[in-house]
Amino acid sequence: MPTTGAPEDTICAVATPAGEGGIGIVRISGPHAVDITSRVVQLRSEKSLHTLASHTLYLADILFPPVCSISSRSDSTPRQLTEQIVDEGLVVYMKAPRSFTAEDVVEIHCHGNGLVLQRVCQACIAAGARLAQAGEFTKRAFLNGRLDLSQAEAVLDTIRATSELSLKLAQRQLRGELAQQVRRLRSDLVRLLALLEAGIDFAEEDITFVRREEMMASLQETLDRIRRMIATAETGRILREGVRAVIAGEPNVGKSSLLNCLLRENRAIVTDIPGTTRDIIEESIVWFGLRITLVDTAGLRDTTDPVELEGIRRSKEAQGQADIVLHVLDAARLTQMDLEDLRLPPLGPENLVVVNKIDLVDTGLVRELIDTLRTRTPWNVVPISSQTGEGLEALKSAIQSQFVKPSLESGDGVIITHVRHRSALERAEASLTEALSSVRRGLEPEFVAIDLREAADALGEIVGVITSDEVLGQIFSEFCIGK
Repeated sequence: MPTTGAPEDTICAVATPAGEGGIGIVRISGPHAVDITSRVVQLRSEKSLHTLASHTLYLADILFPPVCSISSRSDSTPRQLTEQIVDEGLVVYMKAPRSFTAEDVVEIHCHGNGLVLQRVCQACIAAGARLAQAGEFTKRAFLNGRLDLSQAEAVLDTIRATSELSLKLAQRQLRGELAQQVRRLRSDLVRLLALLEAGIDFAEEDITFVRREEMMASLQETLDRIRRMIATAETGRILREGVRAVIAGEPNVGKSSLLNCLLRENRAIVTDIPGTTRDIIEESIVWFGLRITLVDTAGLRDTTDPVELEGIRRSKEAQGQADIVLHVLDAARLTQMDLEDLRLPPLGPENLVVVNKIDLVDTGLVRELIDTLRTRTPWNVVPISSQTGEGLEALKSAIQSQFVKPSLESGDGVIITHVRHRSALERAEASLTEALSSVRRGLEPEFVAIDLREAADALGEIVGVITSDEVLGQIFSEFCIGK
């Protein structure tokens, strides 16, 4: 069974997720989609598939082609049904270019049983289609101009979205918000490049098409816009992939209890014995539309136990990979020690100090303790009790506020979510910085033109105006077959 071929091939694949379901869909796309489908379905209305109205569902029997006669387009005589009927279902024909791939597309809607779907796919292949490669339907949508490259990537982001915020970002990119802004930036650069090159062509006539001050102002404006986009990349990554929050601290300060309380389930073992947690435990949850991966780690202390030492090593490694570290302290212990002796590990600006077990300490002492800690540390200090739940909502809000604005409406501007986009923008930034420097130093316009062209090409890579087969292969290989 061939799995590779030319773009003009007609392809087919199961378009619905694996597993049982009420409905399953097999999608066929390409120039012979109608011919191939007509060999594997027989409409209950006895009409020819070639005569059907586009975007309308029709009831049909699904057959396996080797055991049923193939009717011509003009022949409306029903074929003899045999025991080789695969299933009954609905058929919809979407005429090019009004389809996802901008090609002729036919979808067969049958029962969502894996065996049925596999049999329908086999019937389509026997009738002349080939099995689609991973992401080939979306790749054809891009190649046929139905989507640009950033929108094609947004299709995958929509499928993989794990929270409301990541879904919202994917949908904004799918609607073309990123593409529109990138195209505007690139259009401005291409206009400047055209004026600059026109001046080069007419240098002997001493004709100036763009003044030096105008060129510098335009380059600076474009450079500032690109830098603002780059500045959103880390936030975009967080919103797309979620936050990795590591719970750290000494043994028996309530790290595992905090994990269980936040998850609302007994995920980690909790005992009074120090060193109970020796390996990494992680679970994901969604707060305020943001996916949070909570990571419980081994308690940090001096020990000679080789197993516990390995747990501590993994704990430190996890902290280095975290987006935020929740450093947990025991309020009861803190009230019994001189806070001048308290030694907190070096914490980043996005990390939090969590004072646990406040239910075991007098309210007045807790308030005094928190006030003292806030004067001694530059980090946000959050008092909680994993036993009673007090302070947990404040902790959730503190984590969320580190990474998410109150809203992500269109007025907030474009947010960069892909490493590929960030890399292209950074290359455009470097080229524009060099171009602006060349203009300021009064260098020959040919040098400026080279940098402008490189910046425009880098922006073009984001939307697919300029790309390579290698980049396309890498992007679409991440898709599932059927999408």
